[in-house]
Amino acid sequence: MKSKLYIICVMILGFGGCKELEPRRPKQHSITNFYKEVIAQNKKLNALETEKIKSYFKQDTLNTYHSSAHGFWYSYQSKDTVSIYSPGKGDVVKVRYNITKLNNDSFYDYQTKDYIVDKEDFIPGLQEGIKLMKKGETITFVIPSYRAYGVTGDGHKVGMNQTLKSTLTLIEIKKLNNESK
Repeated sequence: MKSKLYIICVMILGFGGCKELEPRRPKQHSITNFYKEVIAQNKKLNALETEKIKSYFKQDTLNTYHSSAHGFWYSYQSKDTVSIYSPGKGDVVKVRYNITKLNNDSFYDYQTKDYIVDKEDFIPGLQEGIKLMKKGETITFVIPSYRAYGVTGDGHKVGMNQTLKSTLTLIEIKKLNNESK
């Protein structure tokens, strides 16, 4: 009797165990929600930074700032109305510039740099700003953090999410074919 009961139990378990196993479904991680949160936070940060910059413009009544299509503002300190040539990709320019906070506290004092347009790493806002300039011009740029060093800073003096101001003079332009302009 016990052996019959044992055989019946084994048969029930045997038939019940033949069912196909269903694979486990992966957990659904909500990556899109994370990105949406980061985007919303960055929009708030950019709006606050833009308000701070506009407040600075209201205080600086000596200069007129123009908005660029590349996300920064600029004001001419000296403008060349005669020359028509602005640097292009591959041209070598010599510039003199400084980097400060909006309140003029200095990050980096004036320094001179040879820069190959669009072929060297430089502050993105200044890279685009140089292409607006002509030889001999001096422009003050106000660059929001996302067009400067962003959330990382420069690893030295400029902190994260820092708005920069830079006064830049274009000293010389050497065209790609080594002609001096």
